[in-house]
Amino acid sequence: MNAKIPLVDISESTADAPEIKELYESRKKIYVREISGYFQRIRRVTLSLLLLMYFSFCWITVDGRQLVLFDIQERKFHLFGATFWPQDFALLAMALIISAFGLFFVTSLFGRVWCGYSCPQTAWSLMFIWLEERFEGSRLQRIKLDKAPLGMNKLLRKTGKHSSWLLISLATAVTFVGYFYPIRELMPDLFTGSISSGWAIFWICFFTLATYANAGWLREQVCIYMCPYARFQSVMFNKNTQIVGYDQSRGEPRGNRSRISAKKAEPVNLQPARSQDKQLGDCVDCQMCVQVCPTGIDIRDGLQYECIGCALCIDACDSIMEKMDYAPGLIRYASETEFEKGRPEKKFDARAKGYALVLALSLVCFSWMMMQRPMIEFSVSRDRGGLYQLNSMGFVENYYTLKIANKQESERYLALNLGDFNGTWSSAALKDRSSQFRIGPGELLTLPVTLTMNPDDIKSNHTDVEFTITTPKQQTVEASALSRFLGPVNLPY
Repeated sequence: MNAKIPLVDISESTADAPEIKELYESRKKIYVREISGYFQRIRRVTLSLLLLMYFSFCWITVDGRQLVLFDIQERKFHLFGATFWPQDFALLAMALIISAFGLFFVTSLFGRVWCGYSCPQTAWSLMFIWLEERFEGSRLQRIKLDKAPLGMNKLLRKTGKHSSWLLISLATAVTFVGYFYPIRELMPDLFTGSISSGWAIFWICFFTLATYANAGWLREQVCIYMCPYARFQSVMFNKNTQIVGYDQSRGEPRGNRSRISAKKAEPVNLQPARSQDKQLGDCVDCQMCVQVCPTGIDIRDGLQYECIGCALCIDACDSIMEKMDYAPGLIRYASETEFEKGRPEKKFDARAKGYALVLALSLVCFSWMMMQRPMIEFSVSRDRGGLYQLNSMGFVENYYTLKIANKQESERYLALNLGDFNGTWSSAALKDRSSQFRIGPGELLTLPVTLTMNPDDIKSNHTDVEFTITTPKQQTVEASALSRFLGPVNLPY
């Protein structure tokens, strides 16, 4: 049986054809409108503090050391007067866990407040937008300037803007490298051209271009496409999470109206007013919330992953509501439950409590690890060249290598003890058979030690030996390590 599949020509019936959408469309420049308000004052304070800390911490010194310095070459990190070593990696891991669950906990309660009020991308983008407004004018002036043909006025304004962007980017890059290369050495080396390693120059150029591109050109593209937080934030959201939202029950149906028409319905006790001529909602469809949005979304379309919670639309809408003599809060921070039911529900649900519990446990573990952190790192390793040797006197000898690291930034005087070891020990690195030695700040000291036992005293083929590092005067135990002394029980004579 031969079956034929009928062919239908659909080349001309394009009306019913499905619309083809690109996975990634070309960027359309967003012209952010400048606005002021309550939340923007808070935002400017938090972001200004962030910038102040970033540009100042590398210049502050404590006891002659940089306040924050990740010294890769010396393999130690200076953080607020404390020194950390690669052996303290567990502390770094715990600090990252605390940061992660702290972010999860705050996000489950208040949404993307990190993005809107603390994110470096937001801080630098806001600074670049402010410079753009100073050189090119308001939103409408910037749109008009971009459409205008190239002339002297446009050239001067664009040159001034991009020059200021590059200067800020260069300062950002130099400061960033200054957290890894001591800033008080980096700056003279830059001006004199005497930097021995070309890596510092490379990273300064790299981060200058990266800052210039991210904050000047990409901006919202970083938040929408490059930042993973925008993608997995919904996992931490719930119906009680505080988000920036639009009150549809109050604002719809939206429509234009004059202020005189709006005043015909005077609000009572600041309750939402309604225009009596068209029975419209409080939304006047002024597009201000769209014009001020740094990611170019319309918050009236509902919660979107592009929203960074910056509250620019809240301040813009409240300014319009004030002019129309309407109550503020048409766009506001509220939960989905509050928008649906008109009343807030409890914020601490099971998920938030779980985040809070893990965060509290992580803080307790981190505090305990900090208090128990040894300032003397001590390890003992036996010589793997042989089990034991016999010296000229017929005694059994074992060889060990002791490694002592001083994690403090001051020299220490220490002593080596072997507890109840039934034998003698010696070290070629210690003079006059003294058990005391000096170790400098941040120094890693290697001590070769030889343990000797009379064969008549050997009761087992392996004897546990405890090496202890103490302070000479107080006899305080700073560190200890266990090893074994190997030897035959009966020597064949």
